Amino acid sequence: MKVGVIMGSDSDLPVMQKALDVFAEFGVECEVILASAHRTPDAVKEFAEGAEARGIGCIIAGAGMAAHLAGVVAAFTPLPVIGVPLAGGNLKGMDALLATVQMPSGMPVATVAINGAGNGALLALQILAVGNAALRAKYKAYRKHMSDQVAAKNLKLQEQLKKS
Repeated sequence: MKVGVIMGSDSDLPVMQKALDVFAEFGVECEVILASAHRTPDAVKEFAEGAEARGIGCIIAGAGMAAHLAGVVAAFTPLPVIGVPLAGGNLKGMDALLATVQMPSGMPVATVAINGAGNGALLALQILAVGNAALRAKYKAYRKHMSDQVAAKNLKLQEQLKKS
C-alpha cells in the first residue's frame, strides 16, 4: 500500500517535503503529483479517481491560500484524504486552514495544522497501519523512540537542576 501526495504548486514542496521524509523513514512508497484544483482540475480528478486502483491507501493534499485541493480530491475518491493547509498570502495560512477544515457534511477531510505536513504523514501512516501489522510495529517503535528521547532530556534537566 502506498500514499498519494498532491500539492497545488511547486512552491508547496519545501513544506510537503516533510511528509515525503517521513514516508522515506518508514519505507512507505509515495506517488507525488503537482496539480491545482483550480488551474488543472482534470489532472486532480484523474489522480483522485484512479488512486485506489493504483494501490494508494490514503492521500495527503497540501495547498495554500484559499485552495480547496483536499476537498476536491475527497470528492473524487472514497479513500481517506488528509489536508495540509499551507501558510502563504496575507492571511498566513488561515484561509487555507478554514478552506480545508470546513468541509460539508458527508465529505470529510482530516486536517492537520498549518504547514503540518509531517503530522499529516504520520496520520496517513496510522491509517495504513490499521491493516498492516509491520507498519503498525514501526509506528509503535517510532512513538517509543520519541518517548525515550523526552525521558532522556528530562533526566539531563534534572541533573542540571541538581547542580544549580
